[in-house]
Amino acid sequence: MARRTLLLCLLVLGFPASASAGLATLQVRDLALHGERSLSGSSATRPFQLVGIHWQGPGRLELRTRAPGGSWSRWTAVREDEDDTPDPGSAESRGSRHWRIGAPVWVGDATAVEVRTLGKVTRAKALTVRSPVSLVPMRTIAAVAAPRIVLRSEWRADEAIVRAKPSYADTLRMAHVHHTAGTNTYTRAQAPAVVRAIEVYHVKGNGWNDIGYNALVDRFGTVYEGRAGGVDRNVIGAHARGFNTGSFGIAVMGDFRTAAPPAAAVDALVQTLAWRLDLAHVDPLATFNGISSGNERFGIGIPVFLRTISGHRDTGLTTCPGEKLYALIPSIAQRVAALGLPKIYAPLAAQDETGGTRFTARLSSALPWSVVVTDAGGVELGRGTGTGPLVDWSWVTPVPAPAGARWRIETAGATPASGTLGTASSTATLQLTNASATPATTSPNGDGQADTATIAFTLSADANVNVTVVDAAGTTVAELQPRTWRRAGPRTVVFDGQSLVDGAYVVRVLAHATGGREATIDIPVAVSRVLGRVTLDTPALTPNGDGRGDTVGITVPLASSAAVTVKILRDGRLVATPFEGAFEPGEHVVTWDGSKRLGRALDGAYVVSVEAVDAVGTARVELPLLVDANAPRLRVVSAVPPRLWVSEAAVIRMRVNNALRTLRTEGPGTVRIPRVVRLRTLVATARDAAGNETTLRR
Repeated sequence: MARRTLLLCLLVLGFPASASAGLATLQVRDLALHGERSLSGSSATRPFQLVGIHWQGPGRLELRTRAPGGSWSRWTAVREDEDDTPDPGSAESRGSRHWRIGAPVWVGDATAVEVRTLGKVTRAKALTVRSPVSLVPMRTIAAVAAPRIVLRSEWRADEAIVRAKPSYADTLRMAHVHHTAGTNTYTRAQAPAVVRAIEVYHVKGNGWNDIGYNALVDRFGTVYEGRAGGVDRNVIGAHARGFNTGSFGIAVMGDFRTAAPPAAAVDALVQTLAWRLDLAHVDPLATFNGISSGNERFGIGIPVFLRTISGHRDTGLTTCPGEKLYALIPSIAQRVAALGLPKIYAPLAAQDETGGTRFTARLSSALPWSVVVTDAGGVELGRGTGTGPLVDWSWVTPVPAPAGARWRIETAGATPASGTLGTASSTATLQLTNASATPATTSPNGDGQADTATIAFTLSADANVNVTVVDAAGTTVAELQPRTWRRAGPRTVVFDGQSLVDGAYVVRVLAHATGGREATIDIPVAVSRVLGRVTLDTPALTPNGDGRGDTVGITVPLASSAAVTVKILRDGRLVATPFEGAFEPGEHVVTWDGSKRLGRALDGAYVVSVEAVDAVGTARVELPLLVDANAPRLRVVSAVPPRLWVSEAAVIRMRVNNALRTLRTEGPGTVRIPRVVRLRTLVATARDAAGNETTLRR
């Protein structure tokens, strides 16, 4: 049973008397982990207003604070900021390595914080911020075309602590809606102090370059500039791990898991998003595939289907922005799309197959439009006009556009779209690099496993690209992509070998660009239908000797003889090899009981990898497997209010005070039994994802 340790860390905190008036200040103290008092009372105390906890270890924590009058708040769980962070691999992300970061909590005025643990915590520290209330100019948004935003200088951002200059994305593709998960009861005068406290916590506490959000909205509808660099520019923030680049992060200040966001805050959110997305010419109602740069939910390179206006939970393992605010996002997107019409979406200037420049865009409705091209001095070089919902005009000249030439797409009443043309793309070296086929061998037998492969490559410059399949004799046997103009950057096509016989092939990528430039690359692939649909007789292995789920059966159907290897992997590392040898055609079953060379496999997520090697190549299928030998543990935390602690994610069915109740938990922690005031009798059965059960009687 996990041990709860009370940390008698009454942090009666003082702050330097020399701190600049109005600026927020941070103090960090290590917490004792064995119940000893770390600091005795002090007579010269000054209050703090925001607190956050950093810790190490798999356990969880709860905290409470003491008001200046001596009363303690209720215990609240410390919420981990798992994904409200910089992108992995960035210099900014190194400041908080090896620590689990608790979300900052605005507590008003407090003089002490007390923390207790649930489970194993090896180290912890409290970060408290003093952010006194001070007079700040508070003006409202004037109009969607030019929203009134309280600038950093007005809410008194501490520019001296900013660690690095801002970084910028080439384009803006989406907006992330957040909540700060703090209090909902701050006053209008306290709101700027909350923003200052968050800045100090993010920079001095977490080690980030600046405040993580691009903008913040308080409950009164006031909007604040967040990270420095220009709220109207594509500043890369630290608010959505894996998806910060090309994203505008805006946080509504408050906790909206159970409370609805105030109408004034929602109105300001709509106005700000309408203005910011219109500046970037992004359709608020569009969807797209965003590529993750890596977080706890989506690994590096994983495409994720997203809405232009998404909640933070869409890209991370988080409940942000809370159920009540998240439920409003579809209606918020509709309001954003309807505000400030007309609009120009997705403007693009790209070389076409003739060597000219093609200008395209979408309009919010059918309208007269124009495209104007000028040189760097403003002299008009070309003009195209039309009427309708789509802009589509090609500008063809006998010579390339002069360096610095400008283009502009306009329609009455809309924010114009503009950009620069140049000659760099016509002289850049044309290369095809980073080529791969995943998987390298496909099995197009319609069983849903490895039926197709993703062909990936990187194009160094804009070009016409043709992708074909060539057999061993050099004959073109299929075309995956006809000659198509593709922009420079990473590109993919799908290889479907349904019409091909088993054998070895080459996917040939041929690129043609202006100036006679060509590049080609061959990517080996194979088609082998030797391996049929691999299945597991159970998704979870529970090797605890109870006669249920103690082994997993791995069914391997073969169309012909093959050398088969069955491996068990965890985090890409080999754990066990249940079978390695030759199989004849037919269906074969390999079993695994959780054993490995030394000892037994620990609980956790594994991968069953089946490889079949024949004359064509190696066909591979990987399937997830959960190993869980331990039943969940239950205990009563308190009778009033009635609360249970469970050691892992589980479904808890119970008869409490002769009434039936069912609870679902997402992980270890404490849950309250709903609609029960006092616990008298209890029979509770907890069942985890692997089917392990435990029963508690009281």
